[in-house]
Amino acid sequence: MLIATSVPQTWIWNGFPICYVTEGDHGPAVLLVHGFGASWGHWRKNIPELAKYCRVFALDLIGFGDSAKPTPNQKISYTFETWGQQIADFCREIVQDKAFLVGNSIGCIAIMQAAVTAPDIVQEVALLNCSLRLLHIRKRSEMPWYRNYGASLVQELLKYSWFNQLFFNLLATPQTVKNVLLQAYKRDEAVTDDLIKILLKPAQDQGAVEVFAAFTRYSQGPLPEDLLPQLPCSAIILWGADDPWEPVELGEEFNHYSTVKKFIRLEGVGHCPQDEAPELVNPILLDWMISRKTY
Repeated sequence: MLIATSVPQTWIWNGFPICYVTEGDHGPAVLLVHGFGASWGHWRKNIPELAKYCRVFALDLIGFGDSAKPTPNQKISYTFETWGQQIADFCREIVQDKAFLVGNSIGCIAIMQAAVTAPDIVQEVALLNCSLRLLHIRKRSEMPWYRNYGASLVQELLKYSWFNQLFFNLLATPQTVKNVLLQAYKRDEAVTDDLIKILLKPAQDQGAVEVFAAFTRYSQGPLPEDLLPQLPCSAIILWGADDPWEPVELGEEFNHYSTVKKFIRLEGVGHCPQDEAPELVNPILLDWMISRKTY
């Protein structure tokens, strides 16, 4: 399996340095957007294969990876509106073409937000285990009382910097990250030391704690069911059927939206199919972008 060895580049967005990589010199443009706590490195098993036929771009959302992590203030907030604008501006300034947008987890919400607010930058979108945002304030009433109370308590405590640091220090360890990945991934062998390092490295950056706390407290903004009917383009959805966080049965309900062309279950795969099962994901994405025979 080819692993991306792309040299990271820097793009200045609103005064902040943003990390991105690019590979491939012909074919359609595709932009890959990671999920919470991840970075472009989560696409390292996809970039080389896609780059044989496409111009591939992958960026670190502001607050993640090697991109800037400014303290939340009046100039920057960690919301899907912010990330959607970042993606739209990146497509206009760096990609300079309509792109196929591919996201994983919260990256799916970010690319849909970009597509809805900036239709000129998008061809179509692919959603990989889209975040259902089950802790969103509008979904709290559907949760058991004890889960709602627990989530609300943690979010309230995250208003205090001492708790943020303590909580973050407990999570940002190799063993804890490994345990979380072993829960999220169905294939244990995909949880490698290399993957753990990719996810842990940005946690050492200044501002990482504040970004973590800000997003964990964030229970507003768009839900996928808000954005799907507004999409100015078609979408395909890929879903690891063994995802413990985003149940596939709830994901399959998105099939009801006219913008969804295809829903593909990936059996025996968890929350991050692009990393866990690239041999399944890469051909689907290439067929979607290149041949269009299936879709």
